[in-house]
Amino acid sequence: MLKVLIPTLMLVPTAWLAPAKWLWPTTLAHSLLIALISLSWLKHALETGWSTLNLFMATDPLSTPLLVLTCWLLPLMILASQNHTATEPINRQRMYISLLTSLQIFLILAFGATEVIMFYVMFEATLIPTLILITRWGNQTERLNAGVYFLFYTLAGSLPLLVALLLLQNYTGTLSLFTLPFSHPLHLSSTGDKLWWAGCLLAFLVKMPLYGVHLWLPKAHVEAPVAGSMVLAAVLLKLGGYGMMRMMVMLDPLTKELSYPFLIFALWGVIMTGSICLRQTDLKSLIAYSSVSHMGLVVGGILIQTPWGFTGALILMIAHGLTSSALFCLANTNYERTHSRTMLLARGLQIILPLMTAWWFIASLANLALPPLPNLMGELMIIASLFNWSWWTIALTGGGTLITASYSLYMFLMTQRGPLPSHIIGLEPSHSREHLLMALHLLPLLLLILKPELIWGWAG
Repeated sequence: MLKVLIPTLMLVPTAWLAPAKWLWPTTLAHSLLIALISLSWLKHALETGWSTLNLFMATDPLSTPLLVLTCWLLPLMILASQNHTATEPINRQRMYISLLTSLQIFLILAFGATEVIMFYVMFEATLIPTLILITRWGNQTERLNAGVYFLFYTLAGSLPLLVALLLLQNYTGTLSLFTLPFSHPLHLSSTGDKLWWAGCLLAFLVKMPLYGVHLWLPKAHVEAPVAGSMVLAAVLLKLGGYGMMRMMVMLDPLTKELSYPFLIFALWGVIMTGSICLRQTDLKSLIAYSSVSHMGLVVGGILIQTPWGFTGALILMIAHGLTSSALFCLANTNYERTHSRTMLLARGLQIILPLMTAWWFIASLANLALPPLPNLMGELMIIASLFNWSWWTIALTGGGTLITASYSLYMFLMTQRGPLPSHIIGLEPSHSREHLLMALHLLPLLLLILKPELIWGWAG
């Protein structure tokens, strides 16, 4: 664990002490090295399922894929932000890289934590760098408003969780993830227990975000700089799913009755946010709403608590992390050239940037879950387990997949096909940096087809 954590900590002094000319290459090489070292976690765990143990941190088949995704994303964020921050003073660039690094440190500590309180503290700590990224480096005038939405939605959702955890500590005497699944089953029945159940899950449902408490997400995505959008879509939303999977083990007798409203919100949200995507004019907003739709499926998969549901949820979280992040990078390459996120103003880019269109095509197909990709594997497992739980869900999930395909194709056709507007003739060509960035997003996604057991969590 420390062989990744300590180099990540050392990235901060590296960012401040590297000469200006070498700042980006040095931090990129360093973070890529960390990402490659983190792949060693994917080796088989012990018989207990836990490995790389120390006093406070450990990995198991559920947290390992998310930890590797976190480490994999930092070099990609550095690659993507290079152009975005090039005009800023050098100290601001150093600060930007330090914030991204601190975000990775908090996320490693959150996903690796064996104590639930440590997970909670790190879950909250990720708010601070993200908030600074959105409010300081965001593109538009609404960024302060978006930052306030982001902060208060998440804080209001997660304060009940703290109380719930303290109550749990009182009752079981421990909050260690090693012993909690084996402690005495809680006899939950009273109204207070129901409030406690809601308190345990509310923080994670807001973070996912569940349809109904999702309004902070499109705002935060649209206003954030490219690295903020990438880390928000790829890793921060997954904190919610990971936390839910960890807490579900203890909430057993009540979940059967109490999860209905949340399941309904999640599945209805798949339809609603998909329909919202169909009439978006703003590219980043469309990708953000599609994230809410995919996360609705994940919430459904986790709440019904079947092995297939859990596995599908984890696979979809990893696949969505890479796909969504890739789409935000592509939206950013468009934005850097045309300085507009409105899709109508930048059409027909296939004529000018044909290779970028190839990346757009692959990312859009991944978003609509093309057969061999892990996206489809995750979605199918969730849909199958939901159908097994209640066959009525097929109407919602089936409609959701249909709408997903529609808006993914709509996004691709609106940005790449059609007549070229006369005002975007003088665009700069695509850089090898951007092609490398897209390759590093989509290659892992394609390679996961060959070895899906790396990301299917507890099912193996």
